Amino acid sequence: MPELPDIVVYVERVAAKVVGRELRRVRVASPFLIRTVAPPLAEAEGKTVREVRRLGKRVVLGVDGGLFLAIHLMIAGRLRWRDPGVPVPKKVGLAAFDFPDGTLLLTEASPKKRASLHVVRGEDDLAALGRGGVEVLEADLDGFLTALMRENHTLKRALTDPSLFSGIGNAYSDEILHRARLSPLALTQRLNPTEVGRLYHAARATLSEWVDRLRRETGDGFPEKVTAFREGMAVHGRYGQPCTECGAPVQRIVYAENEANYCAQCQTGGMLLADRALSRLLKGDWPRTLEEFEDRRRR
Repeated sequence: MPELPDIVVYVERVAAKVVGRELRRVRVASPFLIRTVAPPLAEAEGKTVREVRRLGKRVVLGVDGGLFLAIHLMIAGRLRWRDPGVPVPKKVGLAAFDFPDGTLLLTEASPKKRASLHVVRGEDDLAALGRGGVEVLEADLDGFLTALMRENHTLKRALTDPSLFSGIGNAYSDEILHRARLSPLALTQRLNPTEVGRLYHAARATLSEWVDRLRRETGDGFPEKVTAFREGMAVHGRYGQPCTECGAPVQRIVYAENEANYCAQCQTGGMLLADRALSRLLKGDWPRTLEEFEDRRRR
């Protein structure tokens, strides 16, 4: 799923292409894409785009008349900039936003059509789409601490909870926790002040550095290779490969449809967290989700 660094770059490059230009037409190929009825999507056609912004993991186009088109890419959704009037791809195409000098394509390379488009009017209705999470790059330490301590979650779950922190998902939470030298299964309310400070600074540094890196890679073009697995990541997607800091093999824990990558030597004092093989061996005795894991730890 595209996360904060990817969405920031999407927003910047989409803005460079469409702000001040007329949205002539929107061609929708998937009936599952649009999640709102009023105002109708057709009302945005013929209007000028005035801004592009990020709302959590959404890319939002603001057009004349106070209308907002909020696109959530979910896991497999991507944006492409193509020549004017290009056909919507048959297998992966969801929609095309036509402008005078180009078309913004929305695609989703997954049979599970999870990407969404909400059309809303006014700032209040747009804000209602947000989950209320703190913007880490704007928050001070106290604001970060307040969000972190709101509930007693594992760090992995807390960082990826959009009601606590905005724009962080599976990939960058792994990178943040590795930088902070903290276990993904450490409980938030058991952290000491030093550990909270490490997590705060690690989150800001990780997100800032990756925004800058993706900006440099994209340049004046358009981001075409948006992925959760990037060269240069310390642990995410690197199961079995050497940790970039200590050389120990990167480990993983698997839960639901996700996995967390971590370095046991750097983050858990050498302790191996239960991996896929162990969870299969223990079957019902091993929690399948982080929520179940937390519940059992509290008992």
